[in-house]
Amino acid sequence: MQFSYLAEAFQIVFVPAHFLALALATFVGVVVGILPGLTATMAVALLTGLTFGFGPVIAVVALIGVYEGAISGGGQAGILLNIPGTPASAATVLDGYPMNRQGKAGLAIFLATGASMCGTILAAIFLLFLTPPLAAIGLYFQSYEFFLLALFGIVICGNLASNGDALKGWMAGFLGLLISMVGLDPIAALPRFSFDNIMMRGGLPLIPLMIAIFGIPEILKVFGKQTAPDSQITKFNVGEGVKILGKNTPALLRSGSIGTFMGIIPGVGEDVGGWMSYWATKSISKTKERFGKGAPEGVISVEAGANAAKTGALIPVLSLAIPGSTSAAILLAAFFMHGHRPGPLLMGEDPGFVYQIAVYFVIAAILMFIFAMGLSRFSVRILKVDKTILMPIIFTFCAIGAFLVRYVFFDVRVMFLGGFIGFLLLYARFPAAPLLLGMVLGDMAEANLVRGMMLSDGSFEPFVTRPISLIFVIVISLLVFTQLPFFGKLVNLVKGRKKNPEEEK
Repeated sequence: MQFSYLAEAFQIVFVPAHFLALALATFVGVVVGILPGLTATMAVALLTGLTFGFGPVIAVVALIGVYEGAISGGGQAGILLNIPGTPASAATVLDGYPMNRQGKAGLAIFLATGASMCGTILAAIFLLFLTPPLAAIGLYFQSYEFFLLALFGIVICGNLASNGDALKGWMAGFLGLLISMVGLDPIAALPRFSFDNIMMRGGLPLIPLMIAIFGIPEILKVFGKQTAPDSQITKFNVGEGVKILGKNTPALLRSGSIGTFMGIIPGVGEDVGGWMSYWATKSISKTKERFGKGAPEGVISVEAGANAAKTGALIPVLSLAIPGSTSAAILLAAFFMHGHRPGPLLMGEDPGFVYQIAVYFVIAAILMFIFAMGLSRFSVRILKVDKTILMPIIFTFCAIGAFLVRYVFFDVRVMFLGGFIGFLLLYARFPAAPLLLGMVLGDMAEANLVRGMMLSDGSFEPFVTRPISLIFVIVISLLVFTQLPFFGKLVNLVKGRKKNPEEEK
C-alpha cells in the first residue's frame, strides 16, 4: 500500500471546490434514490453528460457522489411507503416496512443508512487492497455459472419473501423471468411476445413495473377493506441505533464481503448482493421466524450488501475495464471521457487513481449518512398525512416517475398493467420481490443459457460438471429440497426421536 497516494487522495478530495462538488452530488443522489422511479443509472447517465466540460477531478468526484447517494437513499421510500426507491432496495422492504408499521420508521432508516455507509466503506477497503486478485475470481465465471447464479438468486428470493410458501415465491420469480422475455431475443434479435407493438420490442421497462408492482397495491389497500392502521411514529434513540449496529457487526462484515464479491461478478449488480446478504444472515440466525416481520438485522444485511456490491462493481472496472453493473458501465465511459484509462495497465500508468476512487467513496458514504438522516426528519413526517390524501399524491408521483424513464406514455400504460398484476399478486398472497428480481435477472439468465448451450453444442453437461457450476447446482437443489413437505416431516421425525429417549430417562 502506497501511503503517499492515499495522502494525496485525501488532499484532493478536501480541496474546497472538489468537496463542494462531492457534497452537492451526494445530496442530489440521495434525493434521487428516495424518489421512486429515479435510479442511480439514470442519475449517473444524466450527470455524465453535464460533466463533459468540467475538469477531470470535479467530474469524477461528482459522479462518485451521485452514484453513492442514489443507491444508498433508495431504502427510505421502501421503509416509509413500501415502494422501493431503487431496484436494489427491494429487499429492504421485507423488514423495513414492518418496522415502520411497528412505529420504528426512524430507527429503520437509521439502521439502513448506517449499514449503507458501513457497506460502502468496507467495499472501498476491498477496492483499495484487493482489486487485482478479487477481479480475477470473477473471470472464472462463464455463461454456465452466470445462468446458475441467476437461478440461484431467484430461488433464494422465493424462499425468503414467500412467508413460508416457497412455491409461490418461485412461481413469482419465474413469472418475472417470463415477463423479461418480452421484446427481442438477446441472441438472434427476433421479436417475441411483442404483438407487433414497436414499443414492446425493446422489452417492458423495469422501473415503471417496479413502481406499479409495489406501489399500486399499496395505494389500493388504503381504499379497500385491507387497509392497515396508520403507523404510529415513535422517536428513536440514536444510541439505541448505534447499539443495534454494533451488535450486528458480524452481519455487517459478512454482508459487506458478500456484496463486494457479487459486485465483482459482471452483470450481477446490487440486487443480488442485497438478497445474498439477507439470505446468509437469515440462514445462520437462531430466530429465523423474525425475518419478514421487522427484524433489524434484515434491514442491516440488505443495505450493507447492496451498497458493498455497488462499490465492488468498480473493482473489475478499474482492474480489467469490465463493468460489474449498468451504472458501473456508465462510470467506465465517464472515466475514459475524462482522461483516465481503467484496465490492466492502470496500476502502472496511474496508480493514484485507484486510491482516489476509494477515498471518494469513503467521504461520499459519510456525507450520504449525514444528508439521508437530515432528510429523514422530513420524509418520516409523510406518515402523519392522512392516507386518503397521501396516496393519490403518491400515485401521481408514480405516474410521473414512470413517464420520466423514457418520456413516453407507453411506460405509464405499462405501469397501470403492472399495478393490476401487483394487485392480483397481493390478493393471491404471492410475494412481489421475486417477480421483480426475475425481471432484473431475466436477460442475464436467458442470454447465458442460450450462449452456454451454443458453446456446448446443445449439451447440459457443462452446467453440472464445471466446479463452480456443480456447487451452484448442489446449493440450489438443497434450497429446493429443504422447502419440500417431506423434508419438514423428516425433521420433525428426527426431533421426535431425540426427545423420546430423554423422556424415558
